[in-house]
Amino acid sequence: MSSPEKIRVLIVDDIQEARENIRRMLTFEQSVEVIGAAKNGREAIELSVELKPDVVIMDINMPDMDGIAATEEIRKKIPHIQIVILSVQSDPSYMRRAMLAGARDFLTKPPMIEELAAAVRRAGAVAATERARTLTSYPAATTEASGPRFNFPIQNGKIITVYSPKGGTGCSTIATNLAVALQSPSTPTALLDCSLQYGDISVMLDGQHKNNMIDLTSRVEEIDPEIVQEVMVTHTPSGLNVLACPPKPELAEVVTGEQISKLIKFLTNMYTYIVIDTDSYLTEPVQSALEYADEIILVTTQEIPSIKSCNLFLSLADQSGIRERILFVMNRYDKRIAITPEKVGDSLRQPIVCTIPFEDKTVINSINRGVPFVHENKTFPVSKSILDLAAQVQKRAPENEMAAPKGSNGKK
Repeated sequence: MSSPEKIRVLIVDDIQEARENIRRMLTFEQSVEVIGAAKNGREAIELSVELKPDVVIMDINMPDMDGIAATEEIRKKIPHIQIVILSVQSDPSYMRRAMLAGARDFLTKPPMIEELAAAVRRAGAVAATERARTLTSYPAATTEASGPRFNFPIQNGKIITVYSPKGGTGCSTIATNLAVALQSPSTPTALLDCSLQYGDISVMLDGQHKNNMIDLTSRVEEIDPEIVQEVMVTHTPSGLNVLACPPKPELAEVVTGEQISKLIKFLTNMYTYIVIDTDSYLTEPVQSALEYADEIILVTTQEIPSIKSCNLFLSLADQSGIRERILFVMNRYDKRIAITPEKVGDSLRQPIVCTIPFEDKTVINSINRGVPFVHENKTFPVSKSILDLAAQVQKRAPENEMAAPKGSNGKK
C-alpha cells in the first residue's frame, strides 16, 4: 500500500527567524513537507505559481506586498492553494480582510505547535479535494444552453426563510424543527443559520460545528457540490445538513448579501428544501434570504409589540411584492389570552395559517438538550403543529412555481 502524499507547505514571512521557527514546528508533523520559503508577498506569488504548494502559511505585515494582497492574488491564480494567515494582532478587522481575500484560517503569532499543525492539516485536506476536482474532466459550462457543469441531479429546491421583525419570537426553534420535519432520504434538506452574529442553530442541534457560513460564502465564486458536502455538517439522528453561523459575532460583517444570494441559489441544485433561520434586523444577508425565498415563514406571538412589528413588515412586503409568499404563523399560542389568531389575521389582512401552542416545558427541554422535539416525539402538540406547517410548505411549493419570480422585487 502506497503511503499518503504529504501536505506541501510554503512559508512566507519577511523575518528569517520567524520562517525558521515555523519550519522547525512543522518538522514534528510527519504528514507535512515544507517545500519553500518566501520573504514577501510578491515572492510568495511567484513561488506559489512555480511550486504549487497545497498550503501557504502567510504573514500579514510584510514590505513590498502584504499577506492579504498576496493571498487574494494566489487564490485567483491557483484556487486549490489554501492560505493560513499569521498575524501578531488578533484584530477582527485583520481577520475579516483575510477571510474576504480567501484565507482558509487565521492564527495569532506565535502559534502553538498543535494549533498550527491542525490548521495545516485542515487546509491540506481542503486543498487535496479542490485539486482533485480541478483535475476531473467536466463539460464546459460557458452558456446557459450547455447545462450544469456538475454531474449532479438538479433538485430545483425550495427556499424557506423563517423571519420575525421582533426578536425572541422563536424563529430558531421553528426553523430547526421545520427543517428536521422536511428532511427525508427523498427530500434532502439543508438548514442555514443566517442569524450571523448570535445564531443558535448549533445549540439547537447539540453540535459544536467545526465549519460555518464563511467556509462556503468565502468560496461562493468557485463553489461546487464537493465543496458543499465537505463543509456541511450532518445532524446524524435526522440526516439534516447544517451550516452554522460564524464562530465570533464580529465575523458576521464578512458575509455579504450577494454571497448569500449566490449560495442559496446554488444549494437549490442539491437540496429539495433549504430552510434559513434569520435575525430580526434587515441586514443585507437577511434581505437576500427574504428576496429569494419561495416561502417566508413570518412569525408573531400574541404580544402587541410583535404584532405591531409584523404589521410594519407586511407593509414593506407589499412594497416589495413578496406578500404572496408569506405563511403567517403564531408561535407560543395560549388560548387563555384574548388576542386570537383570527383577530390578528383580520387586523393585518394576512391570515394566520398555523398556530404553534405554548408548551414551554417541552420546548425549553428540547433546546437545552439539543434534541429537536419534532424528532423526539411527533405526538407532542407542538410537534404536530410543526408537522402541519411542513405539510403546508410541501403543498404550496408546486403552486408557487406560477408566482412572481424571486429576486429584484418580484422581477427576474
